[in-house]
Amino acid sequence: MPPKQRQVRMEQKGALAAMQALETRSDEELEAETKHKAAAQAILGARASERYDAKAARIHFQKAIAAARPQERMQLRRMADASLALAERRAGDLKVAVEKLGQEAPSNRQLFMLRLTGLLVPPPGSSLLLRARGILLMLLIVVALLAIGFLLATVITLPFGGASIPWRVFIGIFLLAGAFGVLYVIGRRRQAKARAARAG
Repeated sequence: MPPKQRQVRMEQKGALAAMQALETRSDEELEAETKHKAAAQAILGARASERYDAKAARIHFQKAIAAARPQERMQLRRMADASLALAERRAGDLKVAVEKLGQEAPSNRQLFMLRLTGLLVPPPGSSLLLRARGILLMLLIVVALLAIGFLLATVITLPFGGASIPWRVFIGIFLLAGAFGVLYVIGRRRQAKARAARAG
């Protein structure tokens, strides 16, 4: 009995090592992979989910599970659950699925952004009503941002005697662009620090 248990552990470790080794390959190379087909298809499924392509992710994980050893299938199903929850923008299911994988759950901010993305850009195949709601929400957000920028420009130009409406609109857009640029740079730095911390 003990030798069999050791063999199972070695096989599981081998599958994990194969997945890590294949992560740097292109999609075309992974599609052509035959020796470690399950690992290759799982990586393709995860990449499809990051593009929010639920249909492609589901197909890749079905192929991965079919090609996997019996002892690997449970972990692949958990990976599939997490990836499909991400692709379909189901924040609550994503948190549960990631925790079942034994990984750290996404932060509340990340889950909020995923929910917001799901509202603004519904998954493919969504009803016309959901898509119309997403377009309406995007328009409302743009109008709200322009109004905020306009008000900020009005406040800033008041000490200098004010400015015409077109100038305040222009200054407001400039301020918003600058604010988003700063947020983008800060976000990229935080992501780089998080990746460095995980690698360390």
